[in-house]
Amino acid sequence: MDFAEEFARDWEQRWNTHDLDLILEHYADDVVFHSPVAARLLGGDGRVVGKAALREYWAKGLKFLPDLHFAVEGVYLGLNTIVINYRNERGHLVNEILGFKDGKIVFGHGTYARAT
Repeated sequence: MDFAEEFARDWEQRWNTHDLDLILEHYADDVVFHSPVAARLLGGDGRVVGKAALREYWAKGLKFLPDLHFAVEGVYLGLNTIVINYRNERGHLVNEILGFKDGKIVFGHGTYARAT
């Protein structure tokens, strides 16, 4: 649990800098990420494959949300998985489900309590 809590604090700090290089250090090159926001911004099924594609998606998202800010509310630990429950800049609750292999995130799912 210590790892999960430390990771979530670091994850929150990195996102709040808006520095994509810093944020992407946690992710494997072949990461697969799913999000309804990705579906809305990019079209398709919301699936983003690879670190380069993830960078493009998040760069586009940060353009639309220059005031983006995350505040971690809770952290949950599974087997090679962390769930980070956070509040975004709009005050909405979000869960980020992150799967790890060899210390890097290999899959992620953004899940939302309210419409995005």
